[in-house]
Amino acid sequence: MKKTPLYEAHLRLGAKVVEFAGYALPLYYTSIKEEHLAVRKAAGVFDVSHMGEFWVRGEEALAFLQWATLNDVARLKVGRAQYSMLPNDRGGVVDDIYLYRTGEAEYLMVVNAANRKKDWDHLLRLKEGFRVELEDASEETALLALQGPRAAEVLQGLTEEDLSSRKKNDTFPAQVAGRKARLARTGYTGEDGFEIFLRNEDAEAVFQALLDRGAVPAGLGARDSLRLEAGFPLYGHELTDETNPFCTPYAWVVKREKDFFGKEALLSGGCDRVLVGLVLEEGIPREGYRVLKEGREVGRVTSGGFSPVLGKGIALAYVEAQAEPPFLVEIRGQARPASLVKPPFVPLK
Repeated sequence: MKKTPLYEAHLRLGAKVVEFAGYALPLYYTSIKEEHLAVRKAAGVFDVSHMGEFWVRGEEALAFLQWATLNDVARLKVGRAQYSMLPNDRGGVVDDIYLYRTGEAEYLMVVNAANRKKDWDHLLRLKEGFRVELEDASEETALLALQGPRAAEVLQGLTEEDLSSRKKNDTFPAQVAGRKARLARTGYTGEDGFEIFLRNEDAEAVFQALLDRGAVPAGLGARDSLRLEAGFPLYGHELTDETNPFCTPYAWVVKREKDFFGKEALLSGGCDRVLVGLVLEEGIPREGYRVLKEGREVGRVTSGGFSPVLGKGIALAYVEAQAEPPFLVEIRGQARPASLVKPPFVPLK
Protein backbone atom coordinates (compact mmCIF):
# COMPACT_ATOMS: atom_id res chain seq x y z
CA MET A 1 0.00 0.00 0.00
CA LYS A 2 1.09 3.54 -0.70
CA LYS A 3 1.31 6.00 2.16
CA THR A 4 0.37 9.68 2.15
CA PRO A 5 2.69 12.27 3.70
CA LEU A 6 0.44 12.18 6.80
CA TYR A 7 0.62 8.43 7.43
CA GLU A 8 2.76 8.71 10.57
CA ALA A 9 0.57 11.54 11.88
CA HIS A 10 -2.50 9.32 11.49
CA LEU A 11 -0.85 6.56 13.50
CA ARG A 12 0.13 8.97 16.28
CA LEU A 13 -3.50 10.10 16.48
CA GLY A 14 -4.63 6.49 16.92
CA ALA A 15 -6.41 6.20 13.58
CA LYS A 16 -7.91 2.94 12.37
CA VAL A 17 -6.03 2.65 9.06
CA VAL A 18 -7.46 0.75 6.08
CA GLU A 19 -6.63 0.29 2.40
CA PHE A 20 -8.49 2.52 -0.04
CA ALA A 21 -7.59 2.91 -3.73
CA GLY A 22 -4.17 1.44 -2.99
CA TYR A 23 -3.43 3.84 -0.11
CA ALA A 24 -3.24 3.37 3.65
CA LEU A 25 -5.79 5.90 4.93
CA PRO A 26 -7.64 6.56 8.21
CA LEU A 27 -11.15 5.10 8.38
CA TYR A 28 -11.76 6.94 11.66
CA TYR A 29 -9.90 8.29 14.70
CA THR A 30 -12.60 8.20 17.40
CA SER A 31 -15.83 7.20 15.65
CA ILE A 32 -17.43 7.87 12.29
CA LYS A 33 -20.48 9.46 13.94
CA GLU A 34 -18.41 11.82 16.13
CA GLU A 35 -16.29 12.94 13.18
CA HIS A 36 -19.36 13.32 10.95
CA LEU A 37 -21.11 15.58 13.48
CA ALA A 38 -17.93 17.57 14.12
CA VAL A 39 -17.92 18.49 10.41
CA ARG A 40 -21.64 19.35 10.41
CA LYS A 41 -21.37 21.47 13.58
CA ALA A 42 -17.81 22.87 13.62
CA ALA A 43 -14.81 21.86 11.48
CA GLY A 44 -13.06 18.65 10.50
CA VAL A 45 -9.96 18.03 8.41
CA PHE A 46 -9.49 15.10 6.02
CA ASP A 47 -6.34 13.75 4.40
CA VAL A 48 -7.29 13.33 0.74
CA SER A 49 -3.75 13.19 -0.60
CA HIS A 50 -4.63 9.98 -2.44
CA MET A 51 -6.61 11.98 -5.02
CA GLY A 52 -5.04 12.51 -8.44
CA GLU A 53 -3.92 15.93 -9.68
CA PHE A 54 -3.34 16.60 -13.38
CA TRP A 55 -2.13 19.93 -14.77
CA VAL A 56 -3.40 20.93 -18.21
CA ARG A 57 -1.44 23.72 -19.91
CA GLY A 58 -1.12 25.24 -23.34
CA GLU A 59 -2.74 27.56 -25.84
CA GLU A 60 -5.45 25.00 -26.60
CA ALA A 61 -6.05 23.94 -22.99
CA LEU A 62 -9.56 25.41 -23.03
CA ALA A 63 -10.49 23.76 -26.34
CA PHE A 64 -9.11 20.42 -25.13
CA LEU A 65 -11.01 20.53 -21.85
CA GLN A 66 -14.21 21.57 -23.60
CA TRP A 67 -13.89 18.42 -25.70
CA ALA A 68 -12.86 16.15 -22.80
CA THR A 69 -15.39 17.23 -20.14
CA LEU A 70 -19.16 17.68 -19.89
CA ASN A 71 -19.45 21.04 -18.12
CA ASP A 72 -18.79 24.35 -19.87
CA VAL A 73 -15.13 25.18 -19.21
CA ALA A 74 -15.50 28.48 -21.09
CA ARG A 75 -17.52 29.79 -18.14
CA LEU A 76 -14.51 29.44 -15.83
CA LYS A 77 -12.65 32.66 -15.17
CA VAL A 78 -9.15 32.49 -13.72
CA GLY A 79 -9.50 31.67 -10.03
CA ARG A 80 -12.74 29.70 -10.41
CA ALA A 81 -13.57 25.98 -10.28
CA GLN A 82 -16.36 23.65 -11.39
CA TYR A 83 -17.58 20.10 -10.91
CA SER A 84 -17.57 18.06 -14.11
CA MET A 85 -17.27 14.61 -15.64
CA LEU A 86 -15.18 12.86 -18.28
CA PRO A 87 -17.52 11.15 -20.77
CA ASN A 88 -16.64 8.00 -22.69
CA ASP A 89 -17.88 7.08 -26.16
CA ARG A 90 -20.55 4.65 -24.87
CA GLY A 91 -22.83 7.11 -23.09
CA GLY A 92 -21.13 6.54 -19.73
CA VAL A 93 -18.65 8.30 -17.47
CA VAL A 94 -14.90 7.70 -17.23
CA ASP A 95 -14.79 9.66 -13.97
CA ASP A 96 -16.24 12.65 -12.16
CA ILE A 97 -13.73 15.41 -11.53
CA TYR A 98 -13.16 18.92 -10.21
CA LEU A 99 -11.56 21.44 -12.55
CA TYR A 100 -9.77 24.60 -11.38
CA ARG A 101 -8.67 27.41 -13.70
CA THR A 102 -5.39 28.65 -12.24
CA GLY A 103 -4.16 30.76 -15.17
CA GLU A 104 -5.11 32.01 -18.63
CA ALA A 105 -3.93 28.76 -20.20
CA GLU A 106 -3.53 26.58 -17.11
CA TYR A 107 -5.98 24.27 -15.34
CA LEU A 108 -5.76 21.80 -12.47
CA MET A 109 -7.92 18.67 -12.70
CA VAL A 110 -8.55 16.59 -9.56
CA VAL A 111 -9.58 13.00 -10.24
CA ASN A 112 -10.58 10.01 -8.13
CA ALA A 113 -7.64 8.02 -6.83
CA ALA A 114 -8.93 4.67 -8.06
CA ASN A 115 -9.32 6.08 -11.58
CA ARG A 116 -6.03 7.93 -11.83
CA LYS A 117 -4.34 5.65 -14.39
CA LYS A 118 -7.55 5.13 -16.38
CA ASP A 119 -8.18 8.89 -16.51
CA TRP A 120 -4.58 9.68 -17.44
CA ASP A 121 -4.55 7.17 -20.30
CA HIS A 122 -7.94 8.45 -21.49
CA LEU A 123 -6.76 12.08 -21.51
CA LEU A 124 -3.54 11.18 -23.30
CA ARG A 125 -5.57 9.58 -26.09
CA LEU A 126 -7.88 12.59 -26.34
CA LYS A 127 -5.08 15.18 -26.44
CA GLU A 128 -3.83 14.11 -29.87
CA GLY A 129 -4.29 17.04 -32.22
CA PHE A 130 -4.45 19.62 -29.42
CA ARG A 131 -1.58 21.97 -28.55
CA VAL A 132 -1.67 21.12 -24.88
CA GLU A 133 0.63 19.62 -22.25
CA LEU A 134 -0.44 17.29 -19.46
CA GLU A 135 1.42 16.76 -16.19
CA ASP A 136 0.55 14.17 -13.53
CA ALA A 137 1.50 15.87 -10.25
CA SER A 138 -0.31 13.37 -8.01
CA GLU A 139 2.80 11.97 -6.32
CA GLU A 140 4.16 15.43 -5.51
CA THR A 141 0.90 16.91 -4.20
CA ALA A 142 -0.66 16.62 -0.77
CA LEU A 143 -4.30 17.59 -0.33
CA LEU A 144 -6.22 18.44 2.86
CA ALA A 145 -9.96 19.12 3.05
CA LEU A 146 -11.04 21.43 5.87
CA GLN A 147 -14.82 21.25 6.08
CA GLY A 148 -17.59 22.58 8.29
CA PRO A 149 -19.33 25.81 9.36
CA ARG A 150 -16.22 26.88 11.30
CA ALA A 151 -13.77 26.02 8.50
CA ALA A 152 -13.17 29.63 7.46
CA GLU A 153 -12.69 30.70 11.06
CA VAL A 154 -10.13 27.93 11.66
CA LEU A 155 -8.23 28.66 8.45
CA GLN A 156 -8.32 32.47 8.79
CA GLY A 157 -5.99 32.26 11.77
CA LEU A 158 -3.33 30.62 9.56
CA THR A 159 -3.39 32.86 6.47
CA GLU A 160 -3.29 36.56 5.63
CA GLU A 161 -5.80 36.08 2.80
CA ASP A 162 -9.21 37.58 3.53
CA LEU A 163 -11.33 34.44 3.35
CA SER A 164 -14.57 36.35 3.88
CA SER A 165 -14.22 37.75 0.36
CA ARG A 166 -13.88 34.30 -1.19
CA LYS A 167 -16.94 32.58 -2.68
CA LYS A 168 -17.76 28.93 -3.21
CA ASN A 169 -15.60 27.52 -6.05
CA ASP A 170 -12.98 30.27 -5.75
CA THR A 171 -9.36 29.10 -5.95
CA PHE A 172 -6.25 31.13 -5.21
CA PRO A 173 -2.62 30.87 -4.03
CA ALA A 174 -1.95 31.57 -0.36
CA GLN A 175 0.42 31.06 2.52
CA VAL A 176 -1.00 28.71 5.16
CA ALA A 177 0.90 28.36 8.44
CA GLY A 178 3.89 29.84 6.63
CA ARG A 179 3.73 27.26 3.82
CA LYS A 180 3.02 27.88 0.17
CA ALA A 181 -0.40 26.50 -0.78
CA ARG A 182 -3.30 26.72 -3.18
CA LEU A 183 -6.70 27.11 -1.56
CA ALA A 184 -10.09 26.31 -3.06
CA ARG A 185 -13.49 26.90 -1.47
CA THR A 186 -14.67 23.45 -2.48
CA GLY A 187 -15.42 20.12 -0.81
CA TYR A 188 -17.27 16.82 -0.77
CA THR A 189 -19.38 17.12 2.38
CA GLY A 190 -22.17 19.59 1.63
CA GLU A 191 -20.63 22.03 4.13
CA ASP A 192 -18.65 25.20 3.61
CA GLY A 193 -14.94 24.51 3.53
CA PHE A 194 -11.59 24.73 1.83
CA GLU A 195 -9.35 22.25 0.07
CA ILE A 196 -5.66 22.92 0.59
CA PHE A 197 -3.12 21.84 -2.03
CA LEU A 198 0.41 21.55 -0.66
CA ARG A 199 3.85 20.16 -1.30
CA ASN A 200 4.29 16.81 0.42
CA GLU A 201 6.90 18.16 2.80
CA ASP A 202 4.52 20.89 4.05
CA ALA A 203 1.48 18.70 4.66
CA GLU A 204 2.15 17.60 8.23
CA ALA A 205 2.91 21.11 9.51
CA VAL A 206 -0.30 22.50 8.03
CA PHE A 207 -2.33 19.49 9.24
CA GLN A 208 -1.04 20.01 12.79
CA ALA A 209 -1.68 23.74 12.61
CA LEU A 210 -5.32 23.08 11.66
CA LEU A 211 -5.67 20.65 14.59
CA ASP A 212 -4.15 23.23 16.92
CA ARG A 213 -6.77 25.73 15.71
CA GLY A 214 -9.55 23.32 16.71
CA ALA A 215 -10.23 21.23 13.60
CA VAL A 216 -11.12 17.62 14.33
CA PRO A 217 -9.28 14.92 12.33
CA ALA A 218 -11.81 12.97 10.25
CA GLY A 219 -11.46 9.76 8.26
CA LEU A 220 -12.89 8.03 5.22
CA GLY A 221 -15.94 6.78 7.11
CA ALA A 222 -17.19 10.27 7.89
CA ARG A 223 -16.24 11.48 4.42
CA ASP A 224 -18.53 8.82 2.94
CA SER A 225 -21.46 9.40 5.32
CA LEU A 226 -21.21 13.16 4.80
CA ARG A 227 -21.20 12.94 0.99
CA LEU A 228 -24.13 10.50 1.15
CA GLU A 229 -26.20 12.93 3.26
CA ALA A 230 -25.29 15.62 0.70
CA GLY A 231 -26.47 13.34 -2.12
CA PHE A 232 -23.08 13.42 -3.85
CA PRO A 233 -22.06 10.50 -6.09
CA LEU A 234 -19.15 8.14 -5.50
CA TYR A 235 -17.57 6.78 -8.65
CA GLY A 236 -18.01 3.02 -8.90
CA HIS A 237 -21.35 3.31 -7.12
CA GLU A 238 -23.62 6.02 -8.55
CA LEU A 239 -21.41 6.70 -11.58
CA THR A 240 -19.65 4.10 -13.74
CA ASP A 241 -18.47 3.54 -17.31
CA GLU A 242 -22.04 2.44 -18.06
CA THR A 243 -24.12 5.09 -16.26
CA ASN A 244 -25.59 7.96 -18.24
CA PRO A 245 -25.60 11.24 -16.24
CA PHE A 246 -29.07 12.02 -17.62
CA CYS A 247 -30.39 9.16 -15.47
CA THR A 248 -29.09 10.85 -12.30
CA PRO A 249 -29.65 14.09 -10.37
CA TYR A 250 -26.33 15.29 -11.81
CA ALA A 251 -27.63 15.78 -15.36
CA TRP A 252 -27.10 19.55 -14.91
CA VAL A 253 -23.38 18.94 -15.50
CA VAL A 254 -24.01 18.10 -19.17
CA LYS A 255 -23.95 21.21 -21.35
CA ARG A 256 -25.74 20.18 -24.56
CA GLU A 257 -24.92 23.41 -26.37
CA LYS A 258 -21.22 22.54 -26.72
CA ASP A 259 -19.49 19.68 -28.50
CA PHE A 260 -17.77 17.02 -26.44
CA PHE A 261 -16.30 13.54 -26.76
CA GLY A 262 -19.01 10.87 -26.91
CA LYS A 263 -21.83 13.40 -27.27
CA GLU A 264 -23.93 11.36 -29.70
CA ALA A 265 -23.84 8.26 -27.50
CA LEU A 266 -24.63 10.24 -24.35
CA LEU A 267 -27.57 12.14 -25.86
CA SER A 268 -29.05 9.10 -27.56
CA GLY A 269 -28.95 6.89 -24.47
CA GLY A 270 -32.19 6.20 -22.66
CA CYS A 271 -32.85 5.62 -18.96
CA ASP A 272 -34.13 2.17 -18.05
CA ARG A 273 -33.24 3.00 -14.44
CA VAL A 274 -32.92 6.31 -12.62
CA LEU A 275 -31.01 7.27 -9.50
CA VAL A 276 -33.20 8.23 -6.52
CA GLY A 277 -32.91 8.94 -2.83
CA LEU A 278 -34.55 6.78 -0.18
CA VAL A 279 -35.14 7.37 3.55
CA LEU A 280 -35.99 4.51 5.93
CA GLU A 281 -37.59 4.86 9.34
CA GLU A 282 -36.26 1.42 10.33
CA GLY A 283 -33.12 -0.43 9.27
CA ILE A 284 -29.87 0.64 7.64
CA PRO A 285 -29.68 0.12 3.85
CA ARG A 286 -26.36 -0.97 2.35
CA GLU A 287 -24.89 -1.22 -1.13
CA GLY A 288 -26.43 -4.05 -3.13
CA TYR A 289 -29.64 -4.32 -1.10
CA ARG A 290 -32.74 -4.93 -3.22
CA VAL A 291 -35.42 -2.29 -3.74
CA LEU A 292 -38.88 -3.88 -3.98
CA LYS A 293 -42.29 -2.91 -5.26
CA GLU A 294 -45.15 -5.27 -4.40
CA GLY A 295 -42.66 -8.10 -3.85
CA ARG A 296 -40.82 -7.59 -7.15
CA GLU A 297 -37.27 -6.27 -7.40
CA VAL A 298 -37.26 -2.90 -9.13
CA GLY A 299 -33.79 -1.67 -8.16
CA ARG A 300 -30.63 -1.89 -6.09
CA VAL A 301 -29.02 0.36 -3.50
CA THR A 302 -25.73 1.86 -4.74
CA SER A 303 -24.78 3.64 -1.48
CA GLY A 304 -26.47 3.39 1.88
CA GLY A 305 -25.90 3.98 5.55
CA PHE A 306 -26.99 5.74 8.72
CA SER A 307 -27.53 9.50 8.65
CA PRO A 308 -26.26 10.97 11.94
CA VAL A 309 -28.17 14.21 11.23
CA LEU A 310 -31.51 12.58 10.42
CA GLY A 311 -31.07 9.63 12.76
CA LYS A 312 -32.35 7.35 9.98
CA GLY A 313 -31.14 5.07 7.22
CA ILE A 314 -30.62 6.76 3.85
CA ALA A 315 -29.67 5.44 0.44
CA LEU A 316 -29.05 6.25 -3.19
CA ALA A 317 -30.47 3.58 -5.47
CA TYR A 318 -31.11 2.89 -9.13
CA VAL A 319 -34.74 1.90 -9.69
CA GLU A 320 -36.74 1.14 -12.82
CA ALA A 321 -37.68 4.41 -14.49
CA GLN A 322 -41.38 3.46 -14.61
CA ALA A 323 -41.55 2.23 -11.01
CA GLU A 324 -43.75 4.30 -8.68
CA PRO A 325 -43.48 4.54 -4.89
CA PRO A 326 -44.04 3.30 -2.27
CA PHE A 327 -40.88 1.18 -2.22
CA LEU A 328 -39.43 -1.33 0.20
CA VAL A 329 -35.77 -2.14 0.84
CA GLU A 330 -34.91 -5.73 1.70
CA ILE A 331 -32.65 -5.82 4.78
CA ARG A 332 -31.60 -9.28 5.97
CA GLY A 333 -34.74 -10.86 4.56
CA GLN A 334 -37.08 -8.20 5.93
CA ALA A 335 -38.77 -5.65 3.65
CA ARG A 336 -38.54 -2.19 5.20
CA PRO A 337 -40.61 0.80 3.97
CA ALA A 338 -38.61 3.48 2.17
CA SER A 339 -39.75 7.01 1.35
CA LEU A 340 -38.73 8.46 -1.99
CA VAL A 341 -36.85 11.77 -1.62
CA LYS A 342 -34.94 14.04 -3.92
CA PRO A 343 -31.31 14.36 -2.74
CA PRO A 344 -29.70 16.03 -0.88
CA PHE A 345 -30.94 14.47 2.35
CA VAL A 346 -29.76 17.50 4.37
CA PRO A 347 -29.54 21.16 3.28
CA LEU A 348 -26.35 22.03 1.41
CA LYS A 349 -24.25 24.97 2.56
